[in-house]
Amino acid sequence: MSAPALTRSRLNEQHHKAALGLFLVIVLGHWAEHVAQAIQIYALGWPVAQARGVLGLPFPWLVTSEWMHYGYALVMLIGLILLRPGFTGRARTWWTVALAIQFWHHIEHLLLLLQAMTGVHLAGRPVPTSIVQLLIPRVELHLFYNAVVFVPMVVAMVLHRRPRPAERAAMRCDCAPATA
Repeated sequence: MSAPALTRSRLNEQHHKAALGLFLVIVLGHWAEHVAQAIQIYALGWPVAQARGVLGLPFPWLVTSEWMHYGYALVMLIGLILLRPGFTGRARTWWTVALAIQFWHHIEHLLLLLQAMTGVHLAGRPVPTSIVQLLIPRVELHLFYNAVVFVPMVVAMVLHRRPRPAERAAMRCDCAPATA
């Protein structure tokens, strides 16, 4: 067995539970930033340009860096891909839904990054603009994208912790509590 295959095997077997926990912490941290930004805009009445989440206040470049946003979208995509083999049955289906949506979200961020790098913006807009952003403002769009990736991801994790007998038999990790 090659080293990469051995690492993927360990990640989805004895380290799956810990890896899922770490991945969830990363995702929740990102979610918290988007929720903080939404609170700043809708509850506190801040202008969108000043609503930067928590980390964006002391580090404003984080909000405006397409590289940072693309990097996070890529980390999410890679995490969803790497952790997918550890799922079985219904949980795997839901995880795959999250992966498919994140793939599209990643494409949108790649489009934004390419526009930022080239200075050529979609539809002649003054700033980098994603395809769906032509219809939905960026703040709301990213709340939506994060929700539609997060919800099936959480459903997958819950189902993974509560597998049916056939799903448990196919599992290679110890994510589900032992049955009594």
